[in-house]
Amino acid sequence: MDRHGRVHPADIAAALTPHTVLVSVMHANNEVGTLQRLAAIGEITAPRGIVLHTDAAQSAGYGLLDVDELGVDLASLSAHKLHGPKGIGALYIRGGLRIKAQQPGGGQERGLRAGTPNVPAIVGFGAAAHLITSDAVPPPTRIRALRDRLQDHLLAAIPGAGVNGHPHRRLPGNLSLTLPGIEAADLLDRLPGIAASTGSACNTGSGEPSHVLTAIGLTRAQARATLRFSVGRTTTATEVEQAARLIARTAHALARTPTRA
Repeated sequence: MDRHGRVHPADIAAALTPHTVLVSVMHANNEVGTLQRLAAIGEITAPRGIVLHTDAAQSAGYGLLDVDELGVDLASLSAHKLHGPKGIGALYIRGGLRIKAQQPGGGQERGLRAGTPNVPAIVGFGAAAHLITSDAVPPPTRIRALRDRLQDHLLAAIPGAGVNGHPHRRLPGNLSLTLPGIEAADLLDRLPGIAASTGSACNTGSGEPSHVLTAIGLTRAQARATLRFSVGRTTTATEVEQAARLIARTAHALARTPTRA
């Protein structure tokens, strides 16, 4: 993995054995937003008859998920990442690929799993998927422009601040920012009107710094000084400007606050 969080296809190739049947790589990292080179990885797995799966929960809905272009055989999706209901997901299965059931059950799930389908959640997922293809949803270019405005403002206002993740090949709404000399948790405590995080929801409750950030080369102190901001479909330019000013002002105040021995 490089400092941007991208997996080297050559490392994937080196890890394969004659017994490898499946390779699974997240399409977009949920903390730093980096997009993986799935097409290059698919060129390695396909000739060997190895199934390529991707967790595309983060990237679906931004025009980034083309299963044919990426060469993936399986793709996992989650409705809540598309502004749909929580607790419902989907698995794309390439035509001709057969998977084996892990939970024996009734025929209502085509023999693939047990349990009764959650019809309201399924309908909600379908409605959310329909909306992301309609004119009512802001295009990814608008979301990226707002993210860049927030990024540029904070980089200019906070000396030494740095962006994590790939500079270009990352999710349009993702911004992972390291603010030197500041504890991110302390900054969040002083920003009650801003929704941000010090890592992913998967690590909530853990006192350890993000393993994603340390894996791309950040020190533990730098990881603890990192915040993740997300710009979404309902975010406005006014909100971005207000948030940028408040974050910068609060970061400066914290930097001047003496620490206890």
